[in-house]
Order: sequence, then structure tokens, then C-alpha cells
Amino acid sequence: MLNIFMQEAAEIAEDLEETVSEEKTLSFMELLFSGGIAGNTIIAILFVLLVIGIYIYFERIFAIKAASKTDSHFMDQIRDKVSSGNIEGAKVRCAQENTPVARLTEKGISRIGSPLEDINTAIENAGQLEVYKLEKNVSILATIAGAGPMLGFLGTVIGMILAFHELATSSGQAEMGNLAQGIYTAMTTTVAGLIVGIIAYIGYNHLVVKTDKVVHQMEATAVDFLDLLNEPA
Repeated sequence: MLNIFMQEAAEIAEDLEETVSEEKTLSFMELLFSGGIAGNTIIAILFVLLVIGIYIYFERIFAIKAASKTDSHFMDQIRDKVSSGNIEGAKVRCAQENTPVARLTEKGISRIGSPLEDINTAIENAGQLEVYKLEKNVSILATIAGAGPMLGFLGTVIGMILAFHELATSSGQAEMGNLAQGIYTAMTTTVAGLIVGIIAYIGYNHLVVKTDKVVHQMEATAVDFLDLLNEPA
């Protein structure tokens, strides 16, 4: 009898432990979408912003990576063709490369015969256009980095308003479930907003660094080309 009693007690204790553990377990998705209509709406907006931000990041990173790929012998080949007077051959070589560096060089080659200052201006204008292409939509990523946490804080304010409203309308004796929903809205939207903001911020700064490397590469090429034109015949 004692053994049966102890076995039943152990089974009851196990059931209680499982019940407590189930009550305490909360998945990440349940945490995100347990904040009511207001919280879910803000989280849905944040999710859309996250998807847009990730798309822009990968689209730009592949574009910048392609733009930075230049043949290490490119300028040597251009130098040989220009020095030998084969201007058309130099233009064809630039067209084959199809990178910002090659397009800048092609712009300078097409101005050969003009004053050096005009060639420099043409290269600078072409460089500004190439930088604009490289930075396409990057400002949207910066906006998401700033707007994500702000939307999260908006959800925090809405959640706290809901919680205090529940307290006010219940004369200080609010039902804990309704009160907790407002607090959930406040906390989950803050977490979601910060996650989106951090991801977008890191992505934006990484793109800026990558873009700067391509810009420096373009500047170095422009200097090399102008030096080529300044070389004595």
C-alpha cells in the first residue's frame, strides 16, 4: 500500500511539474503576437520593414560587389592603348569591363583632346552619377534603422495606455489578463522595433563601408588616368 501511495504521489508531482513547465514556456512567436490588435498591427508593420530592409541590403551588397570587380591589369591595358593612339581600342576595352571604374575611364577617354580641366570635370560628373547608382535605396535602409525603434516605442506607449485604461475603468481592480495584454503590447513591440532597427543599422553601415571602398577605387583610377594624360609624349 505504501508503495502504491508513493507511486501515485510521484505521478501527481510529475503532472504538476509538467503543468507548471507548460505554463512557463512561451515561444518567441507567441511572445510577439500576444499583444492584442494594436501590438500585432505594429509588429506586422515592423515585419514588412524588416523584409524590405533585408531585400535592399542583399540587392545592394551584390551590386556593390559586382561594381568592385575590376581587372588588375585594366589600367595598364588602357595606358598601352592610349599611349599608342588606339583610342577606339581603349573605349572598347572599357565597354568590356562594365564597372564604375571602366565607365569613368571611358568618359575621360572620350574627352581626350579637350583641356585637362574639362576632362577632370567630366570624370567628376560621371563619378557622382556612379556614386548615386551605388547608393540607390540605401537611404531607405537608414530610414528603417531609425523608424523601427520609433514604431516599437509607439507600441510601448499604446500598450501602457491600454494597461492604465484598464486600471482606470475597473476602479483599480483590473482583471490581470486584460492588464497583462497591455503590458505585453508595450514590451513585445519594443523588442521587435529594436531588433528591426539594429539589423537595419548594421546593414546600412556595412553598405556605407563597401560603397566607400568602391568610391576610393574610382578616385584612384581617375588620378591614374589624369596622370596618364600628363605624361610627356
